[in-house]
This record gives sequence, C-alpha cells and structure tokens, in this order.
Amino acid sequence: MACRIPLLKTWILCIGLTLTATAPGWCLQATPALTVAEILDGIERAYSGEGFSAAFDQEATIKAMQITDTAQGQLFVRRPGKMRWEYTAPEPQIIITDGASLWVYRPLDKQVMTGTAPAFFGDGRGAGFLADIRQVRQGFTVTQEPTEMAGEYRLRLIPRETTPDVTAVHLSISADTFIITDVLTVNAYGDETWIQLKDYRFNQRFENEVFAFDIPPGTDVLKLNDP
Repeated sequence: MACRIPLLKTWILCIGLTLTATAPGWCLQATPALTVAEILDGIERAYSGEGFSAAFDQEATIKAMQITDTAQGQLFVRRPGKMRWEYTAPEPQIIITDGASLWVYRPLDKQVMTGTAPAFFGDGRGAGFLADIRQVRQGFTVTQEPTEMAGEYRLRLIPRETTPDVTAVHLSISADTFIITDVLTVNAYGDETWIQLKDYRFNQRFENEVFAFDIPPGTDVLKLNDP
C-alpha cells in the first residue's frame, strides 16, 4: 500500500531500526518497537476523554471507474457512539449520529436521508470506531504493518465479521502521541476511502444537541436502505 504522506526527509536503516537521518552517519531518532497490544493500549489512552474534534481531508476512489473525489471538513466526537461530520468542501454536507439514529443533510439540495448508525458506520465503515476506540480491539483482527515513515506505527485491521463493504482498514498512528493520523478503508471491489485527521482538540465536552438533527421545514426526507 503506497504511503500517502509526502516523505519530507530521507530515512535510513541504522542498527536495525528506522531512524531519521539529517547527515551521513547520524542516527538521531528511533521509533520504539512495541507490540500490537501496546500500540492499542496507547491509542485507547489517547482517546479516553469524553470528546474531541479534528479537521479532516478525505479522498474516495472507485477503482473500476477510476474516479476519485476529495472533500474536507470538521469532525466532532463524543464517546461512545456520537459523531458529527461537517463537510465544507466540495459542498456543504452534515452527517450526524447519536449512536442509534443517522441523518445525512445536504442543504443545497434541501434533502436529508435518515437511517440507523450501524448501516452507515458499522463494521469499520466511515471510521465509526473513532466514536468508541475500543471497537478496534473488539471488532477486528489487528496486525502491525511495516512503515517507511519514522515516528509512526501502521496497523492493519481485518473485520471479524466478513462484509463486502470493508475488507481491511489501515491506520497510521503517531509514535509520540498514539493519535490516529490516517484511516484507509478498502472494500471487496478495491475501492478506497482515505481520511487524514489533523488539528485535534481533545477533552472537549459537547452538548447532546450537537449530535441531534431537527429537519428544516421544506426539506425532502429519504430513508436509507438499512441491511
């Protein structure tokens, strides 16, 4: 799997570890060797607060049609299970779940789609595990992947229950903070959805209203097909 983050420096192999190289013969920074369980422990500690927000960039590719769409916006999370994705580009869109119900609102179309959270965020879809990071350990078989980037870990998540919507999820994690920086989801057709997370703000408290939606008058309501 190609790395989607530009390589800003040249990495060399020194004494069996991946290290940052600033000049020949200098080995300054090593990524500590940790087990999968230790990495998951670190992630769970990093996301143990009540809520957080982050900016995101998203890229979705349909391989058969060679189509790639990009988007960006802001994510708000209150655990367990509450999420609000506010897309600002290419056009405004809001995806909200209170952990049970789901609303997808497209203001320019005056349209809202309603359904249940598992239909949209279940089985690793839509990075839904960010709303309860314990789902990573509970719902997936997790292995560590090699990386050419110093200062990060890479994990491969395989859903314990097979689904064509998600065959694998790949995570990039900061070795310093155990914060998830990238989520790459792959389905049975080879389509990929990549989400890069940045500008985190942890230990935030959001009111219930952030994760609820009142349908504006004159809005068309469509029902999502839940499985």
